[in-house]
Amino acid sequence: MTRKTLSEWLVWQESLNPAEIDLGLDRVAAVARRLELQPPAGRVFTVGGTNGKGSCAATLEAVLRSSDLTTGLYSSPHLVRYNERIRINNEVVDDATLVDAFERIEAVRGDDRLTFFEFGTLAAFLIFSDQRCDTWILEVGLGGRLDATNLIDADIAIVTTIALDHQDWLGDTVEKIAAEKAGIMRAGKPAFYGDDPPPHSIREYARKIGAQLGWYGEAYTCDLQVDSWSWQGREICLEQLPLPPGQSVEQVRNQAAALAAIEACDPELLSETSKIRSALISALESVNLPGRFQEYRDNHHWVLDVAHNPQAAGAMRRRLEQLDHQPTTVVIGMLADKQAELFAHELVGIADRWIACSISTGRGSSAEHLSARLRCELSEPIEAEANVRDALELARQVTPTGGRIIVCGSFLVVGPALEWLGLY
Repeated sequence: MTRKTLSEWLVWQESLNPAEIDLGLDRVAAVARRLELQPPAGRVFTVGGTNGKGSCAATLEAVLRSSDLTTGLYSSPHLVRYNERIRINNEVVDDATLVDAFERIEAVRGDDRLTFFEFGTLAAFLIFSDQRCDTWILEVGLGGRLDATNLIDADIAIVTTIALDHQDWLGDTVEKIAAEKAGIMRAGKPAFYGDDPPPHSIREYARKIGAQLGWYGEAYTCDLQVDSWSWQGREICLEQLPLPPGQSVEQVRNQAAALAAIEACDPELLSETSKIRSALISALESVNLPGRFQEYRDNHHWVLDVAHNPQAAGAMRRRLEQLDHQPTTVVIGMLADKQAELFAHELVGIADRWIACSISTGRGSSAEHLSARLRCELSEPIEAEANVRDALELARQVTPTGGRIIVCGSFLVVGPALEWLGLY
């Protein structure tokens, strides 16, 4: 019998459960028991939050890997290749490894109708277990309490930020959303919130279960200088740290939360011996996620950012305002359940024209529908294109040479743009 290819497996998984999002742990837990997974003892980091999860998780991976630990990182969504979601020691797994994991999951799945995300999450757990990764870093997909990643108990939990996003599933207030994201914390275990003050529901849940909650400004802090930044934890102080790409306060905060979690896990990993100091600096310098305010110049100045909610749009605007003014076009595509109007409101006046493009997925918004929503907030011209490629072609034609083209709104827009520009 011919084995399915990776692409065939992914298409089949999308059809297994008709609901793209179907929160709950019963299905995935039942299959996980049959797989007899072996999580590591004492080194599971779970990272949740509205924005900054990927950067925080990547920082954890880089620093822990520099200490000769075998790291397994699970993140989502991917930009171009599904394989990006699962990394061992910063190397993406190959097709054969994924297909083998999928086959083993299917062999014990029974009647449990796993979602696309649940299938992939179990594959990550299985691969990490097989590879005997002594450190697992799990990026939450949606929410926290009912997310498939929460099947594995976190030894240390991080919630980066809380803002309005995914309200159809998580609730319509920051406190309701925070309560869902707090569910990754565990009794007696360290947990960190990457901002100040923590929402009441996070503090209350930590108190209720006895989690050791710390937060920015209480358990740790950081100070941004012109060409470096410093970090102060409960006991350790690190100075002259390299600024992350873009040098934004948001990215520094993401890295600061990761360092707080590492200090709670093993302070020796951040000791100021020359060898560890050198490894730490190199690790921080290596953290450079594509599609996070990524700049590229040809005949135009391109800015590619996966920002897809109002909080992220505000952060993107602050960074754009630090750049020289140029004629600017925004290429945007969004999922239909996103707050397109509020996203656009954060970017009022930042561009001379907008080009909306359709996203070809079940939750994707058509270009026509998205452009109509954007017009509720924007006065600049807004055009609609059937797909990302056509929108990029138009942006290149209508933006004067030397002008700026911003690509944003979704991984499903930025990923294809990276390919189109030859950056992936």
